[in-house]
Amino acid sequence: MFSPDQENHPSKAPVKYGELIVLGYNGSLPNGDRGRRKSRFALFKRAKANGVKPSTVHIACTPQAAKAISNKDQHSISYTLSRVQTVVVEYTHDSNTDMFQIGRSTESPIDFVVTDTVPGSQSNSETQSVQSTISRFACRIICERNPPFTARIYAAGFDSSKNIFLGEKAAKWKTLDGQMDGLTTNGVLVMHPRNGFTEDSKPGVWREISVCGNVFSLRETRSAQQRGKMVENETNQLQDGSLIDLCGATLLWRTAEGLSRTPTVKHLEALRQEINAARPQCPVGFNTLAFPSMKRKDVVDEKQPWVYLNCGHVHGYHNWGNKEERDGKDRECPMCRSVGPYVPLWLGCEAGFYVDAGPPTHAFSPCGHVCSEKTTAYWSQIPLPHGTHTFHAACPFCAHQLSGEQGYIRLIFQGPLD
Repeated sequence: MFSPDQENHPSKAPVKYGELIVLGYNGSLPNGDRGRRKSRFALFKRAKANGVKPSTVHIACTPQAAKAISNKDQHSISYTLSRVQTVVVEYTHDSNTDMFQIGRSTESPIDFVVTDTVPGSQSNSETQSVQSTISRFACRIICERNPPFTARIYAAGFDSSKNIFLGEKAAKWKTLDGQMDGLTTNGVLVMHPRNGFTEDSKPGVWREISVCGNVFSLRETRSAQQRGKMVENETNQLQDGSLIDLCGATLLWRTAEGLSRTPTVKHLEALRQEINAARPQCPVGFNTLAFPSMKRKDVVDEKQPWVYLNCGHVHGYHNWGNKEERDGKDRECPMCRSVGPYVPLWLGCEAGFYVDAGPPTHAFSPCGHVCSEKTTAYWSQIPLPHGTHTFHAACPFCAHQLSGEQGYIRLIFQGPLD
């Protein structure tokens, strides 16, 4: 991550608060990472603080007056209560925090541009045709510039005029201490795993985060007018492994400390070479199988291992058991005669999704992405928001909904590996 020069002089290395990784991508966007649009975004301490905090509240003014207040060269949030009443909360500079903004907009205030994740899509063109449900200015993350560098998440981001507008239809209310708060149209949901992001992690409860960073139970549907109940004993503070859902894309937050314990791409490459060095064989063709290099993670190679998803027996590609009457999807395993899907295996290359550094012994079903046993077990029990009111487990490397009893299988290699 750092240049050799920085490694020799750690004091020069910039402070990293953490990284956001978009679920559904295996190390990069399908057409490659470009500028602010990529599958992974690192948050570093800024040269100059750009955080903001609430200051003056202007109450009971007309929309015209509100516009005048909002036009100052200052951040503000406008809450439209009716056609004749708007509350404007001005925000002032905070020298102790850095602000990072995430959303669909490519305007300059957005640090990390996120578009809708289409499960298994191989090109960005496939994602462009979908009408987006991600807000243009979806959320903002405020990081403390001093240790322990706490990161907090808030719904909505400031636009190019440094404003956030909550219109008449948005859910909004006055808090007990006289402040205003509200929710965005499709909401920002957060789930903090229990026991951190480790092999002992268990899924937490999905909550909604308000514009002011308060925590609420979920609304009945994603964009319902009625807010959920406030959850007093939980905060908007991100922890290693927190998931952030923007209604169309889900992001994983990894702290700098958490990433230091995560396997590196070099480690995953060593595991790939180790599995290939054992020369696993196809039980039918007796040809040696090999996982292709991580750079060729989208093209099926002739030595590519394939698996029968019902039993886990690994083969090379062959036509054995491809019965005419079947639609080509289900095949009979030559080893145990069980019938089921037959798919190529792909190594999971996004190291940030791994909960441990174990060997690649298990695969998600039905996509065939391979990683450690504990990583498959973890993601198979995480309910990810889908659409406006459903949840399902999905492969973190491609976002395909998991199938089968567990959502993953143990791989059975022929030869020295097993």
